[in-house]
Amino acid sequence: MKPAPSPAPLPRRRRPRQSRAQHTSQALQDAFVRLLVERGYAAITIREIVMVAGTGLGSFYEYFASKEDLARVSLHLRTKALLLALRGVAASHGGRPLAEIVEAVVDSQIEAHRDQPAEWGAHYLLERHYSGAEAYRKMYERFVDAWAGAIEAAAGLPNGYPVRDAARVSQTIMYGLFSHTYIGSDSPPDVQLLHQRACTAIQAYLAAV
Repeated sequence: MKPAPSPAPLPRRRRPRQSRAQHTSQALQDAFVRLLVERGYAAITIREIVMVAGTGLGSFYEYFASKEDLARVSLHLRTKALLLALRGVAASHGGRPLAEIVEAVVDSQIEAHRDQPAEWGAHYLLERHYSGAEAYRKMYERFVDAWAGAIEAAAGLPNGYPVRDAARVSQTIMYGLFSHTYIGSDSPPDVQLLHQRACTAIQAYLAAV
């Protein structure tokens, strides 16, 4: 009598470590931002964050050293999204007039802010109270670099145009208008008015340089 054939080995399950880690980390970040909007940074506890995220304390400390560490990550990722949007303008609008490039830059920032006005207000408020001077300066220079790339991509730029100074002032105007608009309003801001004010102010400055 022949022995019964051995059952075929079951296929190994893939361990979605990376995707699971990303999901858990994102859930913690989303919970933090939700509580930040509802209660403010000082009132948030790690236990509340993990409860809202549906994870445990152990999971929190796998990804973040502290509430402050989570805040830094949240600030960095949101600011990075704005920076990437700005950088994309030079590639997609190169060779167009400077006024059109300015409008495209402002459009990119409006679009990045559009769906989460309350969260952006909380972001800017937290940034003012928490972001360290050195980290803030480094990120600010990256925005100036992105503005410089966008300005240099414009058609018909005069010889000797002070690109770096123009980029710095353009970023200062845009950041000031956006941050104050989102911090200073309890309701979603008028994005068309914000767009108009930002474009008018930046274009007027650049035309006068």
